[in-house]
Amino acid sequence: MLPNTIERAEKAKEKKALYGEDIDLEQFIKEEAGEHEQVSRANEVPRKVQETLLKVGVDPNEEERSGTFVQVDQSGVCTTCASESVEIMGMNVALDKYGWLKDYMWKAVAVDSDKYTAQTALREREEGGSGGYFIRSLPGSKEVFPLQACMFIGDEKIMQTAHNIIIAEENSELHIITGCATGEDVTSALHVGVSEFYLKKGAKITFTMVHNWAEQVDVRPRTGVMVGDESTYISNYILTSPVRSIQSYPTAYCTGNNSKVVFQSILGGQKQSVLDMGSRVFLEGEGCSTEMISRSVSKEQSQVYARGHLAGRSKNVKGHLECHGLVLSDESMIYAVPELEGASTELELSHEAAVGKIAEEEVLYLMSRGLSEEEASSMIVRGFLSMDIAGLPPELAAETKRMIDQSLKGM
Repeated sequence: MLPNTIERAEKAKEKKALYGEDIDLEQFIKEEAGEHEQVSRANEVPRKVQETLLKVGVDPNEEERSGTFVQVDQSGVCTTCASESVEIMGMNVALDKYGWLKDYMWKAVAVDSDKYTAQTALREREEGGSGGYFIRSLPGSKEVFPLQACMFIGDEKIMQTAHNIIIAEENSELHIITGCATGEDVTSALHVGVSEFYLKKGAKITFTMVHNWAEQVDVRPRTGVMVGDESTYISNYILTSPVRSIQSYPTAYCTGNNSKVVFQSILGGQKQSVLDMGSRVFLEGEGCSTEMISRSVSKEQSQVYARGHLAGRSKNVKGHLECHGLVLSDESMIYAVPELEGASTELELSHEAAVGKIAEEEVLYLMSRGLSEEEASSMIVRGFLSMDIAGLPPELAAETKRMIDQSLKGM
């Protein structure tokens, strides 16, 4: 890591994030890497961990998967790869293998963005690094089967940090499923995940993430995406389980001409969860486009902040932001914040935001067909949150739909 990076991280190690509740990092344990035993296959991790992996779309048997990475607390415990067209490995291994990888680090996400990015960078100086994975698709490759990665917290009061770098080389196609979860015995922990994506000319990445945290876990993902000429990035995010707080605002930079970005998110606020989620896209290359779609539901005492920011800065760019929410209790809330910024001629930016309640006539209709009021309301909510996932191969689209349906069972 460059000395300047460390200096910037040191100066920002107490810097509060722009959004979300400030978290006292000193209350968490900084476990060293290597505390957990490595295994050769994902199905060799403890049975309870395997059951949790399945809930977030990660298959311990690795069927129809091109590779797997599993991190438990601060330890990378499993890495496998069955494909010759992609690479997947722990970041510490990748940095030893590829000296050029340092040229990508902290370019899509600023190291001094806030205390969470700074803490991740400072832990990279320690033996074993901050954790995280490196994924790369080789030029011209079209891997149909997805890679899968899981960040799992199994110990109480752990601060888990991860720095992930994903590179799609020219004219390659890469699909990733990543699941994050905690063990049944964990009540309090902190997860900080920094992810940097780099898409070269003509490349495509689909990134599907399912979160399933414990009720008192705080989560602070930090994501940056650099999108080159004629490349496509598609993000699908699913969170329907309770969590103490999560604050995330992934940002994509469409610097390439005719590039495309799609952000889709499904948010289910339950109990006293505070979800501060959004996405931001800078349309800087000529002819680039984006679509940002968010579906949110608030129940019990939950709070959902749904943010979106489109910035058009070049000619012939198009962007649409859509944010819909259902408020299911008087003690919960949804706060939709759509932003459009136009700084060029010949651009098209639009947004559609709506927050409301379940239509009474829909509930009455379903009750007339034999459902109870609770069953009818639950069916309507699941239908509202279940969206079509575009841009995936048919097999992966079906798998993603199954993951969404599994996540919505508790709603």
